[in-house]
Amino acid sequence: MRGGSNNLIGLLVPEISNDFYSTIAQSLSQVCGRHNYRVVLSLTGDDGDNEAKNIRELVAAQAAGLIIVPAPTTRRASLQLLKQIPHVQLLRKVSGLDKIWFGIDDRDAITEAVEHLVSLGHRRIAYIGGSEALSTGVERREGFVRGCRTAGLDLADCAIHTGPPERQLGREAFDTLLSAKRAPTAIVAGAFNVAIGIIECVEARGLTDIPSVVGFGDPDWFAWWRGGLTTIRPPIDNLATSCALWFLDQLGDRQSKGLSLVEHSSVVASTLIVRASSRPVGPGRSVK
Repeated sequence: MRGGSNNLIGLLVPEISNDFYSTIAQSLSQVCGRHNYRVVLSLTGDDGDNEAKNIRELVAAQAAGLIIVPAPTTRRASLQLLKQIPHVQLLRKVSGLDKIWFGIDDRDAITEAVEHLVSLGHRRIAYIGGSEALSTGVERREGFVRGCRTAGLDLADCAIHTGPPERQLGREAFDTLLSAKRAPTAIVAGAFNVAIGIIECVEARGLTDIPSVVGFGDPDWFAWWRGGLTTIRPPIDNLATSCALWFLDQLGDRQSKGLSLVEHSSVVASTLIVRASSRPVGPGRSVK
């Protein structure tokens, strides 16, 4: 890779077991391949030091540019290194990087989920999502609070659990919520892995009567789980494709005309897919 290569695009993501990031990697690879660029995949594990190491290696390899899902704690070294190379932020955004970002309207997506549950009669709705160390965590939490306030819900009855957006958070928070004296009648997941964790908890405990659940992301099997999981479906493939096409076009202008990348933001709306896991609130609920 070291030798004047200029057709490499670095893609930095936390992981690829998450359906979001594997879809992004595949879509970007396909688009870049059609334009004679190669995608180099780097997994950061959401670790700031690992992120800096990967950026340093890609800069040294003279990659043409980077597409990055920033870690929660992006290091100062990363910010300095990224000044040396064109880059785009994807899904998440942090200050200090170029103001070029492609992402999801996270607030509206979560607000719509709350509105859906309120329309079914739910008044005690809980939220499990990423921490405020992530821009997505901040915006999705704000979307939940906004939805509850707009519906006139008592926020004291609307529990919020946040943390690293991993399966463990989904499992532990869901278990805690079920054990509460006033358990919620509905729960919104604010991250893909959180939704998986909730499902794992339900299956591990063999629960037959659970709150209504709205997930996040939509792999094929969500449609099969217990009659189908109601979920927020972001257009990840379209987002990744439009990001790649815009970035490659900008890189072409930079190489041929000496132009700098222009500031740009692109926000896409998600779709709420309604299935069996969200249902009208009943007169009572027991957990078996």
